[in-house]
Amino acid sequence: MVSYKELGLVNTKEIYAKAIAGKYAIPGYNFNNMEQLQAIIRACVETESPVVLQVSKGARNYANETMLRYMAQGAVEYAKELREDHKSIPITLHLDHGGNFEICKACIDSGFSSVMYDGSSLPFDENIAISKQVVEYAHSRNDYVTVECELGVLAGVEDDVSAEKSHYTRPEEVIEFKERTGCDNLAISIGTSHGANKFTPEQCTRNEDGMLIPPPLAFNILEEIEKKLPGFPIVLHGSSSVPPSYVNTINAFGGSLKDAVGIPEPQLRKAAAYNVCKINIDSDGRLAMTALIRKTLNDKPGVFDPRKYLGPARDELAKMYARKNREVLGSAGHAWD
Repeated sequence: MVSYKELGLVNTKEIYAKAIAGKYAIPGYNFNNMEQLQAIIRACVETESPVVLQVSKGARNYANETMLRYMAQGAVEYAKELREDHKSIPITLHLDHGGNFEICKACIDSGFSSVMYDGSSLPFDENIAISKQVVEYAHSRNDYVTVECELGVLAGVEDDVSAEKSHYTRPEEVIEFKERTGCDNLAISIGTSHGANKFTPEQCTRNEDGMLIPPPLAFNILEEIEKKLPGFPIVLHGSSSVPPSYVNTINAFGGSLKDAVGIPEPQLRKAAAYNVCKINIDSDGRLAMTALIRKTLNDKPGVFDPRKYLGPARDELAKMYARKNREVLGSAGHAWD
């Protein structure tokens, strides 16, 4: 077994409490490879933001769990290297959408400082039973591992997470769920969605330029949940905004993304002023990197060195994440609250 403290990581308990008090959200950025991780750390060090590094089942299969663990340890050292005082920003290594107890246990044992068990597709009591099992194991460790659970179903497709229809979280269930599971924070469904096509055109309206405008988030549900669980950390998944500039660049250079639409950034900033302490962003990172890779290969057809096209993609990703921290999540400047 590996202690996350040996890797220089933190769990989410203290940083989420600070985020709630400061009315900002900590970024939950997914990574699969070195370039994505470098971009995340550069952006968060530059903006002095805490960060939750998220690893999905797909990432574990792609990059190998052992590699990911040591990449996270390397990220801590890289963060120190980027600062003159050699002080690391708070970094959490988090399992995103753990599908069963065994996966959550394996990640806890290998040095993850936070895990998510996603039983949202299960009946209420079954979701509670497995969530509680994960919580009891995570909290029994000498180094307390925090646990995120999910109540309500997000629509969309991303990695191994897929659902055709969303089911909003029922506020009347949250107190029972929290008390029976003992979870540290709760992912809810209020209208966010996974992937780059978060809504169908029929669910949207169009502005005068013909751009799709998605339906607003259900802030009334968020408000009800906050009343029932005052001060309790809430998480939003599926919160990429799917910037049209990246979509247009991808399509201009051979891509085929039709009717891609995400969550408007002002709504995410509004959510962060509630008890939403972490906002997950994955698709935006994929879009930014893909847009720059396609553009670079188009502009420089003779390039075959991966560093020549992954480098600009990494730089664009870091730029985008830094802006998210400053302008959307509000986490900039809060690394050492």
